[in-house]
Amino acid sequence: MQTPFPFEPFLTFGTMAVFLLIGVFLRAKVTFLQRFLMPSCLIAGVIGLVLISTGVLPTPVKSLETIAYHFFIISFISVGFLFMSEVSAQKESEKTKDLKLKSILKGSFWMALIEGITLPIQAIIGSLFVILFGLAGYKLYPTFGLLLPLGFTEGPGQALSFGKVWEGFGFEHAATLGLTFAAIGFLFAFFVGVPLVNWGIRLTRGKGEKKELPRDLVTGIIPKDQEKEESGKLTLHSGNIDSLAFHTALIGVVYLLTYGFIFLMGKAFSPSVTQSLWGFFFFFGMFIAMFVGWIMKKIGVIHLVDSGTQRRITGWAIDFLIVATVMAIQFQIVWTYIVPIAVMSIFSGIATILVLVYFGKRIDSYNLERMAVMFGTCTGTVSSGLLLLRITDPEFKTPVALEVGVMNILVAPIILACMVLVNAHIWWQWNLPAIIAAFTGLLILCLLLMKLLKYWGKPKF
Repeated sequence: MQTPFPFEPFLTFGTMAVFLLIGVFLRAKVTFLQRFLMPSCLIAGVIGLVLISTGVLPTPVKSLETIAYHFFIISFISVGFLFMSEVSAQKESEKTKDLKLKSILKGSFWMALIEGITLPIQAIIGSLFVILFGLAGYKLYPTFGLLLPLGFTEGPGQALSFGKVWEGFGFEHAATLGLTFAAIGFLFAFFVGVPLVNWGIRLTRGKGEKKELPRDLVTGIIPKDQEKEESGKLTLHSGNIDSLAFHTALIGVVYLLTYGFIFLMGKAFSPSVTQSLWGFFFFFGMFIAMFVGWIMKKIGVIHLVDSGTQRRITGWAIDFLIVATVMAIQFQIVWTYIVPIAVMSIFSGIATILVLVYFGKRIDSYNLERMAVMFGTCTGTVSSGLLLLRITDPEFKTPVALEVGVMNILVAPIILACMVLVNAHIWWQWNLPAIIAAFTGLLILCLLLMKLLKYWGKPKF
């Protein structure tokens, strides 16, 4: 049937929405999913993946990749505004007077350095296995193993962004492979993370002190008779413009500014670097959002940005991003590379567990809370890290959730350095030994900082 307008993007969105609602229902009813705190977005993605792979659902993968890419960028731009809004609000909040800024910064630096350790280790593991598989006659594209840290520590957005760019340089199916590593990372985050955190609770607090998780966290649904948390506040009069429309308009403005910035930057670099810059869209978008927020603060209008509303926009984008991420995986491609994917993922998962347990025992306070949130972050996203944090800190009474927000900014130089290194083969034709050496240098630097900042002492439990 001939339609007057193209419906494909919104039909894809609607299909994802259906699966997301099914995921909400299953999380509320299925004990197995509740035991591992499996989020509805991941359940929805798996349902869609199965239906697409079996031919029942004819949803085009390209549409899913497009949605995932742009929702990922939206989430990062929103994080930029969220950070500026919360920084501004904290100066006026009475609650923050009781918080020890030094302690928060210490925890945030520890988290940033943990990413500075796990990401290089995962990159080294992936690159070493590319070399080993090559020696065994199994030739892989040189940056194949670098999709591992992009999928695990950095998450589906980065894996998709760089994977799609690398496809333009001859790495076939890089986007699908990156999304596969990201999906496996989520499996580690929940199927390994939940038992790991429960083990930590038993080890540090004893069986008698373990508390039942709140029912709303377990089922994912807040009962009708329970007091509801406010999702945000209106900062503009609804007779003028809806507050949500204003917040999304800010994101749209930053989107345009970021697009123009990258377009102009591209004129100053070689074609290979220019093409790769689109993989950094999320990174530039977040900092341009922070810059716009800074300008709004200087002219006295930052109060128009509500952190609650901005947090909901971020969460909304991430939920649909994860649904699209898992649905976009193509089984036939994954099966072709199943051996290197499985081997790299298992070794990376084990290494990440060892790093988090080893250093988690040695931070001087909130050991378990910080270990939990960073394991989820280094295998999935910050959202999965916060889910694991709620097992040990159900009401967010510790400052660890706040530390995660600060960490996202402090870790930026480390992430930028790593993102440059994963593109070193594309930009400067570095071979794998050179890339491994560079990541090893970054790893050593972060380990030295761990020692200098006294994060690396005797275990506390």
